[in-house]
Amino acid sequence: MGRERESVLPMYDLVVKNGKIVDGTGNPWFRAEVAVSQGRIASFGSFDSARTVIDAEGLIVAPGFIDTHSHSDLMLMVEPEAKQKVMQGVTTEVLGQDGLGEAPLRDDVVGDWRRYLSGLNGDPDVDWSWRSFAEYLERIEEARPATNVASLVGHGNLRLLAVGLKNREPTAHELDVMKKLLIEGMRDGAYGLSSGLIYPPCVYAKTSELVELCRVAAAYGGIFAVHMRNEGDRLFDSINEVLAVGREASIPVHISHFKSSGERNWGKATEALAMLGEARLCGLDVTVDQYPYVAGSTFLSSLLPVWAHEGGTAEMLERLREPATRLKIASEVSETDRLSEERWDKVLITSLKSEANRWLEGKTLTEIAEVRGQRVFDIIFDLVLEEENAVAMVSFTMCEDDVSEIMACPFQMVCTDGIVLGKPHPRAYGAFARVLGRYVRGGIVRLEEAVRKMTSLPSQRFGLLDRGLLRPGMSADITIFDPEKVSDRATYENPVQFPTGVEYVIVNGEVTVENGEHTGVRNGRVLRHLVAEGG
Repeated sequence: MGRERESVLPMYDLVVKNGKIVDGTGNPWFRAEVAVSQGRIASFGSFDSARTVIDAEGLIVAPGFIDTHSHSDLMLMVEPEAKQKVMQGVTTEVLGQDGLGEAPLRDDVVGDWRRYLSGLNGDPDVDWSWRSFAEYLERIEEARPATNVASLVGHGNLRLLAVGLKNREPTAHELDVMKKLLIEGMRDGAYGLSSGLIYPPCVYAKTSELVELCRVAAAYGGIFAVHMRNEGDRLFDSINEVLAVGREASIPVHISHFKSSGERNWGKATEALAMLGEARLCGLDVTVDQYPYVAGSTFLSSLLPVWAHEGGTAEMLERLREPATRLKIASEVSETDRLSEERWDKVLITSLKSEANRWLEGKTLTEIAEVRGQRVFDIIFDLVLEEENAVAMVSFTMCEDDVSEIMACPFQMVCTDGIVLGKPHPRAYGAFARVLGRYVRGGIVRLEEAVRKMTSLPSQRFGLLDRGLLRPGMSADITIFDPEKVSDRATYENPVQFPTGVEYVIVNGEVTVENGEHTGVRNGRVLRHLVAEGG
């Protein structure tokens, strides 16, 4: 196993030889040499010379992995090497998730939006000078990331610019503004619309609003990627809502980080998947993605009721300063079916903005309450206040049986949902390697099927049609790994650890990981969805 350099005049830029080809289709592996020229796969066969030769003896040669749900929207500007993704074989990331994108924006809202998103996408020292979706993509392009980037238009951005952060339906004029902004985003290269129906301002939308916007995205060949309103007690109602949107808008539906959350809902995955399977039989194109863990991660402030967020971050923080309002929130949260059984000792604080509180990263809410001598609710309120909402958490809400069952589903694909701040959820560094190690070697999913779920299936879903397969003419995104050694190393206690067994990663024909080490090469591209004018 190794990389050789030929002295003779090469016909090809790169040849990978002696590996087992898992081409992304789900078909059984086969042996062949893969030749790469000018950033594309040129041919299969046996080749005499190339500028660079990779000996993949004992390794699997697969298409580059596609992370269907990424939160690298800002981090790629300041950490363009994208090591947490590339080192686990990811060559393409889909941004703009959960309805909370970085564009479009406007001068009068950018400050509060930046503060609101700081607990999700971070708040690195970058100049938020972009306003349109096209300008945002240009900023990513200027950063020259190591991964390819595709992006969705966030429903929250559309609402922010048309309605603000108010809990009400849009007027006819406001809805028209949202549609026009969405059309601009689609023409600028977005792959569809995303919404996060637990996050303000997306949560304020009724189903009819989603249908209207999705009709626009569908006219331009886009998809609807959605974080559903509820993944626990009202899981089935939430599934029915997004399926209704798909049917009424005639748009493909992609459900983000599919799960059954909360101990009393464990086991619901079987019926939930059956609902989606029935919808597919009836003609609705619905798919899901999943991270391979029993814990999720998001803003700490997502524990607060919807009304507490109305008006934006500044108004939410003012409410948390009022003792009577804090009592009301604590009472309401305790009574809600979503959180009444929350085990606070299973909620970890993963990132905080201030240096003074940084020592709390990795500790549970119960541990923090004991150290600070406060009630858990006061810890939640105070941390959100002290950090100005820039605080994230990990919460253990799922069971392994459901995770395995969803993973075995034929229309499931793999994502990280990776928030890369502080001591993050280990999924940011280990999700893809974890599937290949724990779940493939554990017999939950066949190797070739796992690779399909990481490559050609997401390529098909998002319309990344020149990627996801090893075929002549396709872009040369290639991941080469050891099927016996590939494994995640990131843990909840020590999450910033790269996986083992991912030996080479090639992005658009350039070697970005070599012998398990990042080369520093940044050869990713901003991908733009091309559609005919007017849809």
